[in-house]
Amino acid sequence: MEKKLMGVFAPISTPFTADGHVDYGGLAKNAKYYAAAGLKGYLALGSNGENKSLSNKEKLRVLEAVVQNKGEGQTVMAGCIFESTMETIEMGKEMCKRGTDFLTLLPPCYFKNQMTDDVLLRYFSDVADVMSVPCLVYNAPQYAGGVGLSPKLIRHCADHPNIVGVKDSSTGNMEGILFAVRDKPDFTVMAGSVNNFFTAMTMGGAGGVLSLSNSFPEVTVELYNLLVEKRYPAAIALNARLLEINRAIGGAGGVAAVKAAMDMNGLVGGDPRLPLPPLTAEQKEALKAKLKGFGLLN
Repeated sequence: MEKKLMGVFAPISTPFTADGHVDYGGLAKNAKYYAAAGLKGYLALGSNGENKSLSNKEKLRVLEAVVQNKGEGQTVMAGCIFESTMETIEMGKEMCKRGTDFLTLLPPCYFKNQMTDDVLLRYFSDVADVMSVPCLVYNAPQYAGGVGLSPKLIRHCADHPNIVGVKDSSTGNMEGILFAVRDKPDFTVMAGSVNNFFTAMTMGGAGGVLSLSNSFPEVTVELYNLLVEKRYPAAIALNARLLEINRAIGGAGGVAAVKAAMDMNGLVGGDPRLPLPPLTAEQKEALKAKLKGFGLLN
C-alpha cells in the first residue's frame, strides 16, 4: 500500500473573491491551517474544488498554490478531469511539472453509452502510460454523468504499474472494490466520503478524501486515528456523530454548504462560482444552529 496515501485528505475547496476571481491568498491560508490539523494532504481540483468551473490556467495556478503551501510531509493529489485522452494527457503533464504527487482520473462521460469497461481501461491506461507520477482512478458516478467504475474494471486497472489506487465516492460499492483487489496489496483503496470511510478503514482501505475535512479537519483525523489504533467502541461512536454532521453540511447543501461551514469555522470558504448558488441567509443560519448543536462552533 502506498504510504503517502495513508491518512485523511481534504478535497480542498477553491475560494473565490466577491467578484468571482480565485482567491489564491485564501487558498494559501486554508492550506496552512490544514497542515497544522494533522491532515495527510489534499486532493486539489476535485468536485469540492469546483474543477469544472475553473479555466485550465486557473487549475494550474490553484495546484501551484496548494503545492507551495502544503506542510512538511504532506501529499498532494490533483484532479485531472477531461473528456479526451489527449487533453487529459496534456494537462496531466503540466500538473506533474507543478509538483503534484499523484493524479486522480475521473472517467469521461459525455458519450456515456460508449464508456464501456474496455474503453475506460484503455483511457486510464493510455494516460497512466505517459505520466511521471502515479495515477488513481476516481469512482464518482454522481460527478461523471452516471459513469461508474465496476469492481472488475478497477481490478484490471490495478494491473497497470502506474495506476496505484482508487478513490471511491460511490454508494454501496466499497466492499466489492476491496474484494476485487484483495490480491493486490500494493493497490490503495481510499474512501471518498465519510459515508464509506468506516467500511473502507475496517476492511483494508488506506484512508479517505473527506469533504468534512474542509470544514472540520480535526474530527476526521481523530476518527482515522481511532480506527488505526483499533479503538472500535470510540470509533463507532465518533463515526455516528460524523455521519450526522456530514449529512447536515454536504449532504444538504453540497459545495455551498461546505464553504459556508468553512467560513463559520474561521477558514476562507466564500460562495461557489456561478451558476452554482450560495446558501441563502436563512439556510446559513439553520446550518450554524446545527453546527453549534454538534458542539463544533462556539
